[in-house]
Amino acid sequence: MTHLLAARNLSFSYGDRSIFAGVNLQFNTGEVVSLLGPNGSGKTTLLKALLGLLKPESGEVLFEGRPLAAYSRSELAKRIAYVPQVHREAFAYRVEDVVLMGRMPYHGLFSTYSRDDREVAEAAMERLDILGLKDRAYTEISGGERQLTMIARSIAQGAEVFIMDEPVNGLDYGNQMRLLADINQLAGEGFTFIMTTHFPDHALMTADRVILFNHGMIVDDGQPHTVITRDSLRELYRIEVNVAAIPGANSQGRVCVPAWAM
Repeated sequence: MTHLLAARNLSFSYGDRSIFAGVNLQFNTGEVVSLLGPNGSGKTTLLKALLGLLKPESGEVLFEGRPLAAYSRSELAKRIAYVPQVHREAFAYRVEDVVLMGRMPYHGLFSTYSRDDREVAEAAMERLDILGLKDRAYTEISGGERQLTMIARSIAQGAEVFIMDEPVNGLDYGNQMRLLADINQLAGEGFTFIMTTHFPDHALMTADRVILFNHGMIVDDGQPHTVITRDSLRELYRIEVNVAAIPGANSQGRVCVPAWAM
């Protein structure tokens, strides 16, 4: 079986310091995969290696069975998107202009956008229910709206795989939940999401798979309700957390509650 994206025996070091070694992972179409682990465990570095932004010390990353090196940067940009944490642009671009930047892999840097480009961008904004923001300054909209704008830009780009580093960082609770709901909906349409998070509850709510990453090693990889346990969270974060079933929820309905709060 050819996986959409895969890492084979991937290793990476900064100088003499090993960040991770011997990592093997596979990702399939329509999956939401959450990567959990403490700060400094190598999660962000792994994402950059999957994006092809960092060259591994050994091993390789494959996209549709071919090494990333076999693709041009433009080809990869049309298929795999990086959605950063909430940020502010230095210039007050309109939301529509930010989304249109997703069309750059199809043109030169200084090319003008065509009518087709604008229709693709408008469809992406409409899909995420932010079309009404298109003339607003990106710097003046909420953090949640900025994240949706970045996802719309990636959709306009044509991406099938979204790699996200702590996507809810800096968002209030309402925007966190709305963003997670949108990710679930898009995954149902066939998009693939690979994201780091510091919130086990979010992984329980959203992910099809959870990968526990610690000290540069994969500790576990599987369904959220089997991977996120009291013992695994104690090992990752050195804190006592009870993982309790939610009354009336399905078999996967769980919530994490610190032991001191019970």
